[in-house]
Amino acid sequence: MYLCGAYLQEPMSKEKTPNQVLSILQMKCPNCRSGAMFTNKSIFPISKMLQMPEKCSHCGQKMELEPGFYFGTGYVSYGLTVAIMAAVFVAYWVLIGLSYKDNSIFIALGVAVGLTLLLQPWLMRISRVLYLYMFVKYQSGNKIVS
Repeated sequence: MYLCGAYLQEPMSKEKTPNQVLSILQMKCPNCRSGAMFTNKSIFPISKMLQMPEKCSHCGQKMELEPGFYFGTGYVSYGLTVAIMAAVFVAYWVLIGLSYKDNSIFIALGVAVGLTLLLQPWLMRISRVLYLYMFVKYQSGNKIVS
């Protein structure tokens, strides 16, 4: 920048904001985008796949904002499931074609349901991540004290 013929220097200590999409896919805390949202990185064992720490280990953000907070994730999961099933049907229609005459529509339905069932554990986790990201905004370097 120029100001009266002189250069203005901008501060060099700006922190780079972590990418939101990558943070969501990596299931990181929405407040700091560094701490893990789930205690187990893997979905196995299935009985413990939804266990979350009470607070983020990096910034102290509460993972459950209020009792029953995650009941709303059913809507997010439903939307993701519908989107996946629609994508499977469109892909099947474009690549193979859909018809009642050769029962390909039922095969496509079976493929869509099978894929949705296989992805269900991941869908449950990503739904929680997306739902928390709707209510908690990124704050660079702010630690929450409670």
